[in-house]
Amino acid sequence: MLNRRRFQFIAAVTLAALLPLGAHAEGKNPSKLRVALLPDENAATIIQNAQPLKRYLEQTLKKEIEVTVTTDYSSMIEAMRFGRIEVAYFGPFSYVLAKSKAPNIEPFAVGVERGSPTYQSVLIATAGGPVKTLADVRGKPFGFGDQASTSSHLAPRAHLLKNHQLNGETDYRPVHLGTHDAVARAVQAGQVPAGALSKTILDNLIESHRVSRRPVGLSQTGMV
Repeated sequence: MLNRRRFQFIAAVTLAALLPLGAHAEGKNPSKLRVALLPDENAATIIQNAQPLKRYLEQTLKKEIEVTVTTDYSSMIEAMRFGRIEVAYFGPFSYVLAKSKAPNIEPFAVGVERGSPTYQSVLIATAGGPVKTLADVRGKPFGFGDQASTSSHLAPRAHLLKNHQLNGETDYRPVHLGTHDAVARAVQAGQVPAGALSKTILDNLIESHRVSRRPVGLSQTGMV
C-alpha cells in the first residue's frame, strides 16, 4: 500500500515527433522478431500492456513475436547495437542515442495514443511539501527517471533551465530513479519533493489507484 500523501502538478511540457519504432535495416527476414520496449515502468506492467501489440504483429506478420523489456535504456540501446533485438520502441532522446551507436537502424513508425502523435511530460511535487512553484526547486533534490528518457529527464531538465534558470549542475540535485512510476512513488512518499515523468504513465498510475494527486495548475507550458 502506498503512502497516502498526495502530490500536485507544477508544470506540463508537450513533446512532439515522438516514440519512433526502430529496426535494423539489413534486409533480413527472421522467423522470429524480438521486440524491445523501454523500461519506463514495472516490466510486468509493460509486458501486459503490450499484449495487444504482440497479437497484432503476430497476426499481421505471421511471425513469432517475443516482447522483452530491458533492465534500463542503455541496455536496450546496446541490444539494438549488437543485433540482440530486431525492433525497439524508443523515445526521441533514446532513439538519437541509439542511432549514434547503431547507425544502421531506421525509424519506421510513430506511436499515436488517443489520436495524438504527441505526449506530455509533467512536473509534480509532494502536496503540502516544500515545492509550491518551480522556483522552489532551487537547492533541493529533483527526481528524474532514466538519464536517456525524454519525458522523465531531457525535456523537464531543459524546461527548468530554459524557463526558470535552474541548472541541474548548480541549482538543484538531480536524483535518477530509473523508471517513471518510481518517480511518482518517490514524490508521493516525500522521498524527493518534486520530479518529472510522462503524463500518460502518471494518468495510468492514477487510474489504477497506485498514486493519488491534487491538481493545482500552478504553471503550464508547451514546447515543440
